[in-house]
Amino acid sequence: ALDDLIGGCDAIFICTSAKPAPTGEVDESTGRPKFGFPNGDPELVDWTGQRNLIDAARRAGGNDDDAVHVVLCSSMGGTNPDHPLNNLGRTTRPDGTLAGGNILKWKRKAEAYLVGSGMPYTIVHPGGLLNEPGNERELCLGVDDSIPGTSNNSVPREDVANVMIAALENDEYRGRSFDLVSKPVGDGVVTEDYSELI
Repeated sequence: ALDDLIGGCDAIFICTSAKPAPTGEVDESTGRPKFGFPNGDPELVDWTGQRNLIDAARRAGGNDDDAVHVVLCSSMGGTNPDHPLNNLGRTTRPDGTLAGGNILKWKRKAEAYLVGSGMPYTIVHPGGLLNEPGNERELCLGVDDSIPGTSNNSVPREDVANVMIAALENDEYRGRSFDLVSKPVGDGVVTEDYSELI
């Protein structure tokens, strides 16, 4: 089914992600709510699903001149295996082993698979996503969960979309993997030239 959808495409955006939700239970050791993934475990969504999309893009691309450019929206935090996001949805089996969770680890596995595919790619690691208007902030890029110039760690969804579109419009974005956050509104100069941003 993916081959039919992707056939003839020059590029695809992968913006899928497992979405945690409260289970209604409380973790007795921390007193915090427990989270699960009712619409798909991170391994299934962030690894298997993204791998399937990457494979379909590779099949659709044919030779190198026709290769599909894959722009992947991932997440900051992947350099820290102990990041709190990896604990969401994690359960302890009766034998004491852990199962589930590890959303950032599965995202990183998909990223490595994309890089190893040989196709043109751009990987964007946004900070915390904001449901606020875009085009009102200075955007900042970095790598390895370190972004010079700001201590802010969030970015409006609209600005993430703008950067992903810029990845198709500017060759400088190809073969790059970077973190993305924004300064607070009014701090800095609003980003308008995405070719200069990279």
